[in-house]
Amino acid sequence: MPSHDYKSASRPDPDRLLVDIAEYATAATIESRLAYDTARYCLMDTLACGFQALKYPACNRMMGPVVPGATMMGGARVPGTSYELDPVQAAFNIGCMIRWLDFNDTWLAAEWGHPSDNLGGILAVSDWLSRKRIAEGGAPLKVRDLLTAMIKAHEIQGVTALANAFNKVGLDHVILVRIASTAVVTAMLGGTRDEVINAVSNAWLDGGALRTYRHAPNTGSRKSWAAGDATSRGVRHALIAKSGEMGYPSALTAPKWGFYDVVTRKPLVFTQGFGSYVMENVLFKISFPAEFHAQTAVEAAMTLHGEVKDRLGEIEKVVIETQEPGVRIIDKTGPLANPADRDHCIQYMVAIPLIFGRLTAADYEDAIANDPRVDALRARMQVSENATFTKEYYEADKRHIGNAVQVFFRNGQTRRVQVDFPIGHRNRRAEGMPALVQKFESSVAAHFPPKQSAAITAMFADSARLDALPVPDFVAALVRN
Repeated sequence: MPSHDYKSASRPDPDRLLVDIAEYATAATIESRLAYDTARYCLMDTLACGFQALKYPACNRMMGPVVPGATMMGGARVPGTSYELDPVQAAFNIGCMIRWLDFNDTWLAAEWGHPSDNLGGILAVSDWLSRKRIAEGGAPLKVRDLLTAMIKAHEIQGVTALANAFNKVGLDHVILVRIASTAVVTAMLGGTRDEVINAVSNAWLDGGALRTYRHAPNTGSRKSWAAGDATSRGVRHALIAKSGEMGYPSALTAPKWGFYDVVTRKPLVFTQGFGSYVMENVLFKISFPAEFHAQTAVEAAMTLHGEVKDRLGEIEKVVIETQEPGVRIIDKTGPLANPADRDHCIQYMVAIPLIFGRLTAADYEDAIANDPRVDALRARMQVSENATFTKEYYEADKRHIGNAVQVFFRNGQTRRVQVDFPIGHRNRRAEGMPALVQKFESSVAAHFPPKQSAAITAMFADSARLDALPVPDFVAALVRN
């Protein structure tokens, strides 16, 4: 860390990380075809999650303008709705619906998170900025530009997460959504290298939200709108920077007052530069709306369902082996207060498929949770760390998310099922992508009238046509009046 005297008023050069992020956001060219192909799937999947979330009243209560009636003609439109809002509030809306059901993509490393959360800010600004350009006689952004921004936001968030565990100092992973959204959106707005540095420095100065709302005994619905809050804050920082507002060059490294001394107590560590690695390797939640560390546990429980569904009363115990982060985040006993509590409890997420042979977003609601068999089965569960699962979770060439579920019956019979990586893992792309497309098409068909649903599906069927589509036309196809 620099030895700059915190009593001196001489202004230092910008921190190296601020420069690296700014230069990547403004100047990097993405060459990877795999990254773009994956980004298109990511766009489909992320929108699918949002459309599904709009079926839930708790999500809909968070949607729309902050003040009733505060809409913006020519603003950013919110897919799946008729809202037309300023880009900051539109980013919150889109980010909120994306994350509500805990069903969008995931990145697991020293820090975990959901890089597609950044689509809230990216899509809102793309639509508003493009409409503004058209009104002024300019050219709109194309969907290809949107995909490029997604790849870059994934990379900034994901590479920063590889070796830096903000969770270990009590901060929520949405801090990285704010950083990534700020950088990419500022660049989208035409921000210079220095303007991106200014914007991102302010994003770091915000510190971070505490993880309190993700953990017992306070688990609650804020975890479903925290990413919307973070990506909208990124848009706000970008707009402020573009207005000429100053930045803070040693926001990270300033002695005594910088992010490192105040928050992490050590510099951030980077094991690689920014490219397109994260989008290429991102994990998709395809089959189950469940916290990702439990995805393979749910898959194992689904395999066991046929053998145990008629023998629930004969079960002596169920042993769940998981990775260390799984133990730390989602091993939870006792009463579960709400759906947000339940979708972060590995015992609950295993109990439902063992009993019912499914796990859907509706299964976190009271109607299912109040079935006495659920808590009776949870009470017979034990969770432990499997050291091999933990080791392979962190290995760069594996990034496995292993779980095993073993059922012990009172007569001495036992059955153990292990799954090393879920269908959304890169190693299972051939199996996973058709299922992802089906997830998208089902979500669209359930939310839109048949004619509009067919048009949306056709829009995504031709990748070259999609890439060339002006963003306002793309978003217009997704509006529901």
